[in-house]
Amino acid sequence: MDDVQVERILQNPKFKKMVSKKATLSWTLTIIMLIVYVGFMLLVGYNKEFLMSSFSGGVTTWGIPLGLGIIVLSFVLCGVYSYIANNTLDQLNEEALREVENITHEKGLH
Repeated sequence: MDDVQVERILQNPKFKKMVSKKATLSWTLTIIMLIVYVGFMLLVGYNKEFLMSSFSGGVTTWGIPLGLGIIVLSFVLCGVYSYIANNTLDQLNEEALREVENITHEKGLH
């Protein structure tokens, strides 16, 4: 593949749309996870009393459900990414690949 073909692929609107959507989705989910995780760490560092206080009037503290919530959130965000990737990004990826193949075949490359 020569530089002209590479440039045509990089400038292809479907390829650009796919890259943009993947980046937006990845950064959005990453920022959500970072905010939650850093918020929890700040809570651990600056408000231990709250985390040690009873959640239900018994022995369960607020730290337990919040910590488990962070773990569950990570699985939920993975599920969200998988769902969007399988239903939206895969279709864009296939369209972009077809156009890339057309660009490479124009010069007789395979």
